[in-house]
Amino acid sequence: MAEIKVPTLGESVTEATVGKWFKQPGDAVAVDEPLVELETDKVTLEVPAPAAGVLGEITAKTGATVGVAAVLGQIKEGAAPAKGTATGAPTGRPDTKSTTSTPINAAEEEPKLKKPAAGGTTNTTQPPSVKKLAAESGVDPANVQGSGKHGQVLKGDMLAAIERATPVGGQP
Repeated sequence: MAEIKVPTLGESVTEATVGKWFKQPGDAVAVDEPLVELETDKVTLEVPAPAAGVLGEITAKTGATVGVAAVLGQIKEGAAPAKGTATGAPTGRPDTKSTTSTPINAAEEEPKLKKPAAGGTTNTTQPPSVKKLAAESGVDPANVQGSGKHGQVLKGDMLAAIERATPVGGQP
């Protein structure tokens, strides 16, 4: 088995947030095929498959914070089924049984795309740390003056905004 590990992210970056898995356990993968998206406060990157085979266990779920060299998942090498056979059959069967599964999936993804737009157009370019602080505190990053490049809201900007929004002494 080949391990999918977090690559070196840069000099000062020691951790990342798992953004999105492009493959699910049981899916065939090719060498260097993008498997998972990692987000740091500076960059979003895709982690490629280190070997060909079948994606086994995913050990780092979406939203998890992982360190450099942490194991994200495993690939069962040499176990790749014929192209289109295993990956097409499981996904094809549920779709043929229920024609509403595709619209449901589309409806689930639409709000994810609309929510950032409703919160501000710059939300999609915000670092994961800002998004996390916004979710935890309820402070809308669209209402925060960013000090980053092109007015991007940074973690420090959010912390200052949260401090200003919190009443002195915790009284409402």
